[in-house]
Amino acid sequence: MLQASREQNEETPAARGRVSGRAWTMLALATLGFAVNFWAWALLSPLGPRFKDTLHLTSFQQSLLVAVPVVVGSLGRVPVGALTDRFGGRVMFPLVSAATVVPVLYLGLAGHGSLTALLAGGFFLGIGGTAFAVGVPFVSAWFPPERRGLAIGIFGAGMGGTAVSALTTVKLVDAHGTAGPFLISAGVLAVYAAMAAIVLRDAPGRTVPTEPLARRLAATLRLGVTWQASALYAVAFGGYVAFSVYLPTYLRTGYGLAQADAADRMAGFVLLAVAMRPLGGWLSDRFGPVDVLGGSLALVFAGAVTLAFTPGLVPVGTVAFLAMGASLGAGSGAVFALVALLAPANKVGSVTGVVGAAGGLGGFVPPLLMGSLYGTYGSYAIGLVLLSAVAAGALTFTGTGVRHAVGRRRPARQS
Repeated sequence: MLQASREQNEETPAARGRVSGRAWTMLALATLGFAVNFWAWALLSPLGPRFKDTLHLTSFQQSLLVAVPVVVGSLGRVPVGALTDRFGGRVMFPLVSAATVVPVLYLGLAGHGSLTALLAGGFFLGIGGTAFAVGVPFVSAWFPPERRGLAIGIFGAGMGGTAVSALTTVKLVDAHGTAGPFLISAGVLAVYAAMAAIVLRDAPGRTVPTEPLARRLAATLRLGVTWQASALYAVAFGGYVAFSVYLPTYLRTGYGLAQADAADRMAGFVLLAVAMRPLGGWLSDRFGPVDVLGGSLALVFAGAVTLAFTPGLVPVGTVAFLAMGASLGAGSGAVFALVALLAPANKVGSVTGVVGAAGGLGGFVPPLLMGSLYGTYGSYAIGLVLLSAVAAGALTFTGTGVRHAVGRRRPARQS
């Protein structure tokens, strides 16, 4: 059963078929919140090489350090997405942001002296990664179906918070000590949490599910779009996450770059992926998410095959990395255009949670695998061959099963 929100007598923006200025304001605030939380979520990644040297970590331990926040943030999206369906982004955005302040302060002030302390802090730092599952249903409710691909793509650009971390963390540590970037991030999170609590509003007419959480999650898992989008997002966003957290290590060990240079190049990869995510959503509104996903996955396949031969970084390696970044960003935007097209309106948060978890988990395994393979063989080639095989499989699935599902199903309606 569903019950209407307090604004139940108002029409939803989707029902009106037009976008209000307030909707764009809410989108901007949600995107800012996503970026701030992702900035915090990615704080450990640029410092991975430094902690490896100072704490004498193995390649696997370093990979584990940067992967723990990813997996926790990913799994946490499932309950957080369902809670957002129930309580709305107005409640959940300030809550997630405020909760993330605690591990950020812990890591900056006391939790960076040992691997155990870093893993403990990184576990709770994963809370910041759940912000994605808050924003997608929040934004989706403010926009009509024909504009949701673009809107969710714009919101997804908040993943550029990882670029902020890549560009500033090492420099701030060099200038102000290890605590510097953590204290600044904690302050920004606290300010955003307060602002969101005051300014954010859920869309008028938002429907609120009344079923128990377990029953809603079970219903979500029975939807075909949940599994289709999860598989594709595990490749698209999972690939983005894997490269964004592991690229500094990859470039340092594979190409001998300095830590700061590797972090800057990783930031370029992230920024391109971020810029392409709204474009992927917009193109999906115009041409359909299946075609956009197909083109994106084909480029990922080509880039992975090229990098498996360990070409020179300039120009071939750089072009391949950037092509993959652009493709993974556009593909991530297209996946949630697919969700917005097919998921029932009252289950967008729950579907987003499951799909987001799959994407994050898709980013958890590759850094561990790459670290282990490099430690064993001294090369990343095998890992990149595996990536190309996964991209080829996802491309085949998109052109067959997903295309058939989109062709035979009309956009799911709220029920």
